[in-house]
Amino acid sequence: MNKTILSLAASISLLAVPQSAVAQDADAPAPEAPVPEAPAVDDPSAGNAVQAPRRYVPVNFNVAEDPENIWVLDLSNGERVKIRLMPEWAPAHVERIKTLTARNFYDGVIFHRVIDGFMAQGGDPTGTGQGGSALPDLAEEFNPMPHVRGSLAMARAAEEDSANSQFFIVFYPRFSLDKRYTNFGRVISNMAGVDAINRGEPPLEPTRIIQASMASENAPVPAPVAPQVEEEITLDDLNAPL
Repeated sequence: MNKTILSLAASISLLAVPQSAVAQDADAPAPEAPVPEAPAVDDPSAGNAVQAPRRYVPVNFNVAEDPENIWVLDLSNGERVKIRLMPEWAPAHVERIKTLTARNFYDGVIFHRVIDGFMAQGGDPTGTGQGGSALPDLAEEFNPMPHVRGSLAMARAAEEDSANSQFFIVFYPRFSLDKRYTNFGRVISNMAGVDAINRGEPPLEPTRIIQASMASENAPVPAPVAPQVEEEITLDDLNAPL
């Protein structure tokens, strides 16, 4: 099942194309939308007699606070990116990321679909865009939070309840994705590291997640991997007996 981002503005015929249609590009960043209110909910203290609107919690950009909800990605491009997970927006999706991270699921996984001016998508251990974890798919948790630069959302197939392990990080605002994909986090440190992810579908030299962890673990930055160097062939090697 191809977990990908479907275009909100694309025609119905595009949905039948094997390769995914993508959301429409925006030429310039749009201003961030204000924090919206959720639909009215029953007030249990009033015996369900009164309904009051619930406001979504804004993103906390302080990397020193609430480390249990900061997702840390150490990338093969040498960058460490920190993402604030928002359980108030999408608790099941945040819990899925935490569960898979604790199992080292994302370690070594590539960003297999990276579109310049749009988003970087990863989370598939097969690197094809068609894989996921062994855990069951998630029910959608669509919310009114806008897909702005740095937003973290879950990729899915055509079915709304098909998100599993694949995610994407938005380079520039894509409000056409709002209420169509589950937005559940935001980059709060080193968005430039996300910008440095190699482009392509798939990239010729894909950027990998070397290590995924939660900030509360205080995991050290992985040591850089030395490039492999081919051994030089000497004259002795050529004259060696068979």
